[in-house]
Formats: sequence, structure tokens, C-alpha cells
Amino acid sequence: MNILTFDIEEWFHCDFVSEPDTWINYEVRIHSATDLILETLDDRNLKGTFFILGWIAEKYPEVIKKISSNGHEIACHSNLHKLVYQMDCKSFRQDTEYSIKLLEDIIGERIDTYRAPGFSITEKNTWALEILIELGIKNDCSIFPSNHDYGGFPSFGNCFPSIIDINGCQLREFPMNTIGLLKKQFVFSGGGYFRLIPYFIIKHWTLKSDYVMSYFHPRDFDFKQPRLSHLPLGRKFKSYVGLRKAYPKFVKWITDFNVLSLREASKQIDWSKVKIISIEPTDTQIKR
Repeated sequence: MNILTFDIEEWFHCDFVSEPDTWINYEVRIHSATDLILETLDDRNLKGTFFILGWIAEKYPEVIKKISSNGHEIACHSNLHKLVYQMDCKSFRQDTEYSIKLLEDIIGERIDTYRAPGFSITEKNTWALEILIELGIKNDCSIFPSNHDYGGFPSFGNCFPSIIDINGCQLREFPMNTIGLLKKQFVFSGGGYFRLIPYFIIKHWTLKSDYVMSYFHPRDFDFKQPRLSHLPLGRKFKSYVGLRKAYPKFVKWITDFNVLSLREASKQIDWSKVKIISIEPTDTQIKR
């Protein structure tokens, strides 16, 4: 099962430092970059799940309407691309609820799937999962079951679709997949990982995996995007490495493997047989 997903955000959203009131000063590239993805999928009659940033939906609702009219699933990727552990309970609820309502108003359909920016739901802010359930989210894709720049959730203990049980409420979780190598867990199916790793390795690891959760961004395939000069060296490497070859590599992957949207994948899973993971709720607090 290879799930095809995209995080629809601008090229400058790789930077979690800049403030939203500065975003209007940057070049707009979301239209051409998203069109490339849609045309590529349409040519192959493929459908995916698109996690939309609320800020994008508010500024460019025509982009979201086009994605939806092409038959793709629309999901929520927050409103202002803030890391969840930088927010408290109230601000997270407001951010998420605002984005969900905005998307529902644009496409006229219920939004029940969510992914946190930077996979930033961790062991220390599991209260966010409870809020997602309260807001009507049925499917979550926020868990990175290994170490990550933005925390990760290594104690999650599972890299396959599962059911989270928290305070007696349940949520279907589609975590990032990992592959074991030299006693370590590696991610290969999205973002900078996909751009950095040679395709023959990605193909080999995909063949070995029963479950792959991909995640791509329009900027991953936009070699001509401006570069943010103020990013730390490590962040520059992760944001821009492999851009020139990323799109051809992506086309090879969706040609070599069967891919499907999260909605269709969920229909194929027998949820009565998946692992149930009990998670203790954490106190709400601003982490930094």
C-alpha cells in the first residue's frame, strides 16, 4: 500500500522562523508548482490526498477548488504552519478549527483528515490528538515514529496504520513509514529524504515495504524557487538538496508503483485488525 499525499504550501514555508505577516512580501509560486503536480497525476489517472494550508486556501481558493474538482481528497495542514508544540491548547484549537471551516466552505465537503506541520505532535503534546478528535478529525498523519528535527514520536512503536486510543476516544493514525538499517530507522518517502536518497534505493525500500506514506510539497519539484539566504546551513541543505532531480524521480516512483489516496487506502484497511495504541494525554502548555 503506497499512499500518495502532498502538503500544499508555498516555497517559503520550509522556514518556520518567518512570521505570517511577512509572507505577502515573497514571490507567489504556488499556482505553477501545484499545476505541475495536478497535470502529472491527471495524465496517469492517479488520485492523492492534498493537505492544504489554511493561509493558502484563504489567499488562493481557486487552487483548492481546482485540486478538489480534479477528484483529489482535501485535508487540513493547519492554518498558519505553526509547529504544534509551540502552541497551547487554545491556540491550536483556534488554528485548526479555522482552517477546517475555511476548507469546508471552499469545497462544500466535510474535512476529516489532518497532518501537523513538521510532524510536530510528539510525546509531550498528545493533548493535540484529543482536540483533533473533538473537531471531527477521523484520520491523522502527524506521527513521525522516530527522531525528527521537530521532535518526532519514537516511543509510538509502530510505523503502520493503527488506531490511537486516548481518554477513551479513538483516531485512525497513518504514521510515517520507516525502514530498519544498521539498527536504525530511516525515512525515505517524502520531502528532503526523497530528494536526497538515490532512486534505486527508494525503489528497493518501497518494494520491501508493505506500507508507504509519501509526502511531497510543490516546492520539492520547483528547482527555480528562490533560496532563503538566512536559513541555517543544515536547513538549507535539507530544503534545497536534490531539487533538480526530484520531479523526474517522483515520476519514476508513481510509474513503478501503484499509489492511492489516503481515503481509498482507509477503505482497504480492516480497521478491526489493526494495532490499538493507548496514549496518555499530556498537560497543555506552551513549549517555547
